[in-house]
Amino acid sequence: MKTIKTLVVAAALATVSFGSFAAEIGTVTATGNTLDGLESTFAAKAAAAGASSYNTVAAGGENHLHGTAILYK
Repeated sequence: MKTIKTLVVAAALATVSFGSFAAEIGTVTATGNTLDGLESTFAAKAAAAGASSYNTVAAGGENHLHGTAILYK
């Protein structure tokens, strides 16, 4: 649990500094069984939306993971 909180805080801080260089175009959510699965889904959704990059801002769960990412142009 502490690791997840640390990850969320680090991602939020990274988003603040990264957001000043790129235009945010939206957010996406995904579910999966592994972090690799979440990242693959985020990458596919970012490509479909025409985003040049994305930043994972939250990921958590035990046996089934849920996550959110911000898309940037």
